[in-house]
Amino acid sequence: MTYHLQDKPVREKPTILLVTSGHPLYREYLLKSVAQHADVWLFHDVEPGWEKPYLVGNTVISSQDTAGMVRAARSLPAGVHISGVLCWNETRVIQAAELAQALKMPGTAPENVMRCRDKHLTRQALAAHGVPQPASVLAGSVEEALETARRIGYPVIVKPRDMGGSFGVSLAHDAEELASAVAHAAAPRKEYPERDPGVLIEEYAAGPEISIDAAWMQGKMFPLYLARKLTGFYPHFEEVGHVVDARDPLLEDPGFLGILEKAHQAVGFQTGITHTELRLTSSGPKIIEINARLGGDMIPYVGWVASGISPGQVAVEVACGFVPTVCSTRKEIAAIRFLYPEHDAVVGQVRIDTSALPASVDTAAALASPGQKLILPPAEHIYCRYGYVVVHAQTTEACEAALIQAERAFTLETVAD
Repeated sequence: MTYHLQDKPVREKPTILLVTSGHPLYREYLLKSVAQHADVWLFHDVEPGWEKPYLVGNTVISSQDTAGMVRAARSLPAGVHISGVLCWNETRVIQAAELAQALKMPGTAPENVMRCRDKHLTRQALAAHGVPQPASVLAGSVEEALETARRIGYPVIVKPRDMGGSFGVSLAHDAEELASAVAHAAAPRKEYPERDPGVLIEEYAAGPEISIDAAWMQGKMFPLYLARKLTGFYPHFEEVGHVVDARDPLLEDPGFLGILEKAHQAVGFQTGITHTELRLTSSGPKIIEINARLGGDMIPYVGWVASGISPGQVAVEVACGFVPTVCSTRKEIAAIRFLYPEHDAVVGQVRIDTSALPASVDTAAALASPGQKLILPPAEHIYCRYGYVVVHAQTTEACEAALIQAERAFTLETVAD
């Protein structure tokens, strides 16, 4: 491992130890936000690049090596005093929890974080505490999956037990579709190299799908952003957009919040930030999954645009063991839409006519670079997006109109493969 201490003025800020950084197109806003409220020391597998302006220093070390990270944290240069550990990488939340525990930093016990990371363990914990959720069975083979689906009743959801962001999730209406869905869920993914065996066969919970990011301090909940999902590429569940209303009534709904609290008590999550997904069914909200990290797809950024609640400030405060500052300075609606090609393609260029963007656009950016292959779901996932737009307005209808207009400002030029 190597150390690099950058020249920075001394500031009265806590120092956060960040475990990996993520993709800049999706996480730079978050690192920038955190750096406004804390000095950041990065533990990452490779030398930082885009991250450097936001760091006071870094250590190049395997993020899978918890013992090595503990030793590295205890031997940081003089004057670097860590106040908290932070991680928003789904594949490293366990290692980050182990690191925080070893350093006696605020957080949730690793075994309880594992109950969020492993969706089968989540289901077992929720069932033991009577939390509303779809019926779920872990299947180790296609034969077990077929028997389970017969008992639950079609259609069923088939999903991996250890992925995030709707990777490998699909809906099966019969035995033939089920066999294909099991193969899809069990397929190796470069983003998730360490896989647990088996796939989950679950009851299909019909109804709108939502997510809520919430901060937790010693079991007390602080709701942040509630997003209404837009999915596509049926029968898969690619998340193609999200809408966040800072005035969403569910943020103050006792029944909804009660289910959320009971679910976190069931898995034992105490301190940190979670991204929980639910379905609003005819019989009430049902928990789909609990992720022990801030939401992806830039949902916290969209939430900040809508509410003014800073994801970086809240993340730093919770990581340091402080009651988070959750105070809305705005009460708007914000939405994000991701742009996909009509078919598999190789990018020549992504052009944005900024003069054609409506005034309500907050951000419009390209996600693909020249030469990049865009392969649509289910073969690939979020990496087939070529752009995104974030808008804000006073109504969902105004947001939708702005998104449609903004999409017309994008031009995807393709080249022959």
